[in-house]
Amino acid sequence: MSTTTTRPGTSTRTITVTWLVLTAITITSWWLAPGHSSSTVGASVTVTVLVLALAAVKCRLIIRNFMEVRGAPHWLQWATDGWLVTLIGAVVVIYLI
Repeated sequence: MSTTTTRPGTSTRTITVTWLVLTAITITSWWLAPGHSSSTVGASVTVTVLVLALAAVKCRLIIRNFMEVRGAPHWLQWATDGWLVTLIGAVVVIYLI
């Protein structure tokens, strides 16, 4: 009998759950879009910031699970998280200015 070991984050269950969460976030972002009403569409700071936050969650899930950073050294995990926070923070600041 042989046993196989998998790295953390590479199991079929983890990938499937991650994919389902990514799909749910995509549908939620689409649902938040103001274009579904028949009235005049205007920019909403709340919706924009919420969609950017959802995008950050999606990016982190993709980086951790599909780019296999979950099993990488801690400095790389922190670097990717820092890059993501800096990027989303800069986009929010640029949007609000």
